[in-house]
Amino acid sequence: MQWHKLGRIFEPRGQASWIVSHAAVPIPFHLGADRFRIYFSSRNQQNQAQFGYIEIDLTDPTRQLAYAKKPALEIGDLGTFDDSGVIGDWIVPRNGQLLLYYTGWNRAVTVPFRNAIGLAISSDGGETFVRSSAGPILDRSVHDPCFVSNSCVLAEDGRSRMWYISGLRWETGDHGPKHYYHLKYAESDDGTNWQRQGTISIDFKDESEYAISRPCVVRDDDLYRMWYSYRGQSYRIGYAESDDGISWQRKDDLVGIDVSSSGWDSEMIEYPYVFDHNGRRYLLYNGNGYGQTGIGLAVLEK
Repeated sequence: MQWHKLGRIFEPRGQASWIVSHAAVPIPFHLGADRFRIYFSSRNQQNQAQFGYIEIDLTDPTRQLAYAKKPALEIGDLGTFDDSGVIGDWIVPRNGQLLLYYTGWNRAVTVPFRNAIGLAISSDGGETFVRSSAGPILDRSVHDPCFVSNSCVLAEDGRSRMWYISGLRWETGDHGPKHYYHLKYAESDDGTNWQRQGTISIDFKDESEYAISRPCVVRDDDLYRMWYSYRGQSYRIGYAESDDGISWQRKDDLVGIDVSSSGWDSEMIEYPYVFDHNGRRYLLYNGNGYGQTGIGLAVLEK
C-alpha cells in the first residue's frame, strides 16, 4: 500500500460554540454523488467533547460545504457515564435509521478518566442522535478491568461484530497515572447486548507500546484488514490482516503512510478510518495533538 495525502480537510478554529478545539476520530457518511458528511468530536469552552459534522465534496475535499451549528449528540446528564464528553466511534445503517456507537467520558478521582461505550440512534438522516439508554451498552468487566472505548462494528451474517479498546491497567508515572490499553473482540445478536470472552485482536508488539486505539476493519472478499493507532512515544497508524476477523497478524510495515516532514501532521498521525468510493479507497485521519490540528484525507495509490 501507498497512500497519497490530499491535505487537511478541516481545522477547528471556533466555527461554532461546540468547535473550540480538536476535531478527533473522523467518521465518513455518504450523502450522495461525491458529497460526504464527516462526523467528528470537538471540544467546547469547558473542554467537553461533543459530536457533530462538516460536509465536503471528495472532488474538492479541502473546501467545507457546511458544518453543524450545534452538536448532533451532546454530553449526557449529570452522573451518567457520558456526562463529561462523547466521542463518536462508528455508524451502522439499520432499517432506515443510523446507529451510532460512541465513547462516553467520566471524570475520575484516582485516575483522570473512565470510558464506556454507548449507543445513540438517528431517525432524521444523521442530523441528530438520541441515546438508546441512559447507561452504556458496554462497560468495564472481568475481561476489561479499567474501561472500554473506540468501537468498530460490522454487521455480518445476522450478527454484529465489534473490535474495541480494552483498558488493562493504570500505572503511576512521572507525569501522573499512565494507561495501558489494546484491542479486543466481541459479538452480538442484536447490536446492543454483547458477549465478550477476552479475545485479544491487536496486542502490544513490545514493551515500548502502551496504547492501541481506534480500530477500523474492512472486509475485502475473504480477507479482513484492520487499520488502527499504536503509541510508544507518539501515535502512528498500524495495519493488520486476518482470515476470520478474530486472529490477526500485525503488518505495520505495509501501512504506507507516516508523519509529514513538517506541518499539522508532522508529530503524530492517528485515529484512521478507511472507506471506499467510486472505485477508490480513502483514509481519514488526525494529526498532531490527538485531533487538535484537524482532519486529513489520503487516497490509496492505484
